[in-house]
Amino acid sequence: MNRPLIAIPLGDPAGIGPEIVVKALAGSELYELSRPLVVGDGRVVRQALKYCGLDMGINYAGDPEDGLFKPGTIDLIDLANVDTESLQVGKVQALGGRASFDFIEKSVQLALDKKVDAIATTPINKESLQAAGIEYIGHTEILAGLTGAHDPLTLFETGNLRVFFLTRHVSLRKACDLITRERLLDYIKRCAGALRRLGITEGTLAVAGLNPHCGEHGLFGDEEVNHIAPAVEEARRLGYDAAGPISADSVFHLALSGRYNSVLSLYHDQGHIATKTLDFERTISLTVGLPFLRTSVDHGTAYDIAGTGKASPVSMVEAVKAAAKYAPFYNRD
Repeated sequence: MNRPLIAIPLGDPAGIGPEIVVKALAGSELYELSRPLVVGDGRVVRQALKYCGLDMGINYAGDPEDGLFKPGTIDLIDLANVDTESLQVGKVQALGGRASFDFIEKSVQLALDKKVDAIATTPINKESLQAAGIEYIGHTEILAGLTGAHDPLTLFETGNLRVFFLTRHVSLRKACDLITRERLLDYIKRCAGALRRLGITEGTLAVAGLNPHCGEHGLFGDEEVNHIAPAVEEARRLGYDAAGPISADSVFHLALSGRYNSVLSLYHDQGHIATKTLDFERTISLTVGLPFLRTSVDHGTAYDIAGTGKASPVSMVEAVKAAAKYAPFYNRD
């Protein structure tokens, strides 16, 4: 079986994306597991190699079939859309937002055309997207818009801890309003389907509680009584292996120790804090529900160190490894 072919859009050229990509591809590990194909700009790649002090060749591939996929050479689909003389490294700017969107758009088209098996994305900047007139707020929204997918799921993975998110980029106040019995039941079903698509068929999905100690039966907060517990009970009646609500101060530890195969976190920071505290660099994000698998680093553009060669490639390596690991399951249908 061929190693999965993974498209890697270069991300915001003013951020650390180009640097973590070239560093990740400097060794042989990823080539043993996958065929990594960078989608970006040749001038930006050469600039990143200079920042990182790396001596690697670039194979300009017009099509994924033209890739060499061997250590020491970066296979690149060159969009030639970044004037590095005008690019301000480490700054919010329209040039960076437009280029990062173009890289993603090309990668998505390759995936939709079945020319690549998955996409592993690098950091983009929301302000730069806005400066470029891009209407989407982030990666997930861009991918959903380009593919027509409805509300794709976000799954974080670090080690053997997996965390889904009921809500993402909304205020905490709005997140609480979105915790309804109907929404929870829908997400439990979809999370179970997502796990199956990734080849994970055993184990229980735990639903986190919202209030301290799950509200102590309504003493301080009634979301568990009125919405979370009824949703879990209905899911179990329908045959889904789910448990909850489980107090948020223990559910992630229990999942990490193997009691649950995953956790449905109720709001953004609840799950982010758990995974990133466990291992910030090795926390990666998977988007499930698109026509293809997408994995991603789970950190930002780090403008403060862009251009210094200091950025760690660990999360980028983990994102490509996860794409290679799960793509054969995701694409089997």
